[in-house]
Amino acid sequence: MAVLIASDLAKDMVGEPLWRGVSLKLERRDRLTIAGRNGAGKTTLLRVLAGETSHDGGELVLAKNTRVALHDQRPPRERDLTLRDYVLSGAREPLELEAELGRLEQAMASGDEKAMARYADVYARFETVGGYGWRDQASVTVHGLGFTDADLDRKLETFSGGQLTRASLARALAAKPDLLLLDEPTNHLDIESLEWLEQTLVGLDAAIVLIAHDRWFLEAVGTAVLELEAGRARFFKGTWHQWRREQAARELALGRAIEKQQAEIARMESFIERFRAKATKARQAQSRVKQLNKIERITRDPRDGREMGIAFKAPERSGRVIFELEHGHLEVPGRVLVDDADLWLERGEHVTLVGPNGTGKTTLINALAGRRPLDGGRLKSGHNVKVGYLSQHGEELEFGGARTVLEACQHHTKQPPNQARALLGRFLFSGDEAEKPLDGLSGGERKRLGLAILVASGANVLILDEPTNHLDLESREALEDALQGFPGALLLVSHDRALLEAIGTRTIAVEDYDLRSYVGGWQEYWAAREERKASGHAPPPPPEPRGMADPSGRLPGEERTADGMAVQRSGARDGAGGSGAAG
Repeated sequence: MAVLIASDLAKDMVGEPLWRGVSLKLERRDRLTIAGRNGAGKTTLLRVLAGETSHDGGELVLAKNTRVALHDQRPPRERDLTLRDYVLSGAREPLELEAELGRLEQAMASGDEKAMARYADVYARFETVGGYGWRDQASVTVHGLGFTDADLDRKLETFSGGQLTRASLARALAAKPDLLLLDEPTNHLDIESLEWLEQTLVGLDAAIVLIAHDRWFLEAVGTAVLELEAGRARFFKGTWHQWRREQAARELALGRAIEKQQAEIARMESFIERFRAKATKARQAQSRVKQLNKIERITRDPRDGREMGIAFKAPERSGRVIFELEHGHLEVPGRVLVDDADLWLERGEHVTLVGPNGTGKTTLINALAGRRPLDGGRLKSGHNVKVGYLSQHGEELEFGGARTVLEACQHHTKQPPNQARALLGRFLFSGDEAEKPLDGLSGGERKRLGLAILVASGANVLILDEPTNHLDLESREALEDALQGFPGALLLVSHDRALLEAIGTRTIAVEDYDLRSYVGGWQEYWAAREERKASGHAPPPPPEPRGMADPSGRLPGEERTADGMAVQRSGARDGAGGSGAAG
């Protein structure tokens, strides 16, 4: 029996059609991906299916007693609740059934025969939503998404934005829905939580509709795709990669059809121009004019051409060694992240940095990029190393007092206005979009601006922190292609497993307060990690904090070794006291 049937749904936005012709039938255990460019109306469609937003045409029918749960990108409003209470509040039916069973048990104790008859029906329904084990399952969900026991009794108002997003996802999963609607469920999840979520969704006894930009996740979970393109909907039965191949074939066929039609139009126009003035051919020319006017022109959606033009120029050659970290120590107040760790990066290497959330990946690359000091150890930077850094949230864009996209681009690239505008145009900031204020940019716009500045930097070492966050699928693939061809060194932090697999020739994992190096990309690393876990490896106890370096981030004087490498030392290891360093 179908959980949901949609027939020719339509939605308008500000009086204009957003999409038309959305028809689909969802059975239990179907996993449907909604695909389309940013702004195509994917989130709006998800909210229509959830009943939170009205539609402007067509029909939407849900099966009787269908339990619907929606997780979207809006943070929870119930900030005064603890995480435990918030997650359990999503499971309304188990809560209500559990309470009703309690009332019926009291009535039966008084000899109420009607209560006895009712009890069997309620208990049967209670069993279908998890029975008395539903609270334990909710706890498993919370832990699977990266929360600890200590988090359960914390109020939501104490959580970060990423933690609130994960709390919303936990609540939707704990609701035991028949129809689960997920908008970007992979945001703010580390890779361990992503793997857990994939396995959970694949085994869930529910229909799922999801929007995501994580290609690995989409391939693992999805069984069909609903594509929103140019305001119309197209359904495809198959996995995400199968749909992408079909989409590419369609695009190729469309391009050939446009070329063929344009050639025919040019031939007809040439005939008309040549023979319009000749009496013997005038009638034929007029007939061609009528034929030409009747031709329905084949066109592309104008948004289809809006793709980022990412191309790195060959940078200056650096020395063989880019960075060499010896006995590195990093900590945050009250907690050690990395202790007595070594790391090296050589010219031309493409290295990925992985590890659970909170293990210090961003702190480490900030130290390598010179944006914060070490708290112990020594970092050597090689000859002629020029670092290009892209942060996770684009905080560096405001440096220099820039207020607009164009001002930020000019400040960082030192380009004149016309050249800066041309660069921004390649990253989809055309015309007046270059004058947008920085504080009004979306996450995707900030990421595109950061990438534009990075491309123009001429850096021979790229340090990237979650570069695909907020980018649509087409932009992710364009960035992946550009990074694969980058001739310099690359150090990448990402939860995008497709990107990690495509880019990495070596993987460095933050494990047990150390940095472990694995040859190969994501799949080789994950296999080695699972083998290590299966061997019964137990993590060591956390090291004692030593005291952080100077919080101002000031670096001590630079030394030069015999091979010309710059050296920054921290006094924390040898007891000298002063500030840590990063080169």
